[in-house]
Amino acid sequence: MEYQEEKKSWFSRNWGWAVPLGGCLTIVVLFFVFLGSLFFGVSSLMTGSDPYKEGIAKAKQDTYLIDLLGEPIETNGIMQGSISIENNTGKADISVPIKGPKGTATLYVEGTKTDGEWSYEEIYVIIQETDEQIDLLGYERPDSLQQ
Repeated sequence: MEYQEEKKSWFSRNWGWAVPLGGCLTIVVLFFVFLGSLFFGVSSLMTGSDPYKEGIAKAKQDTYLIDLLGEPIETNGIMQGSISIENNTGKADISVPIKGPKGTATLYVEGTKTDGEWSYEEIYVIIQETDEQIDLLGYERPDSLQQ
């Protein structure tokens, strides 16, 4: 009679390294999922804020800026800066990269929130190629630049 040796399963042969490795990989994956969700959560909170929306709206309505960058004007990367809101007060100081078919620029918004209302000290754009600064709060441009 032949004796057949019972074969062990892959897991029973390799559990000594598979379990610790699987646990470590799980922790690493969960860490990156947490970081990604934190990044996208904060990013969506900031892009949903009134200062961000107001700055983008003013950029899309400015005819001189549209002439320089082309249409449509859209965001071009990750917003930087800070927005802090506590009760009905807050402060915003953000920069948003924007682009159009003709060029790129950075939108800057600085404002404060008092009694639930935002007021903006500065909303301006700096064109990347020329370093020209365009005030979007409605200062008077020379007649040659108005449209």
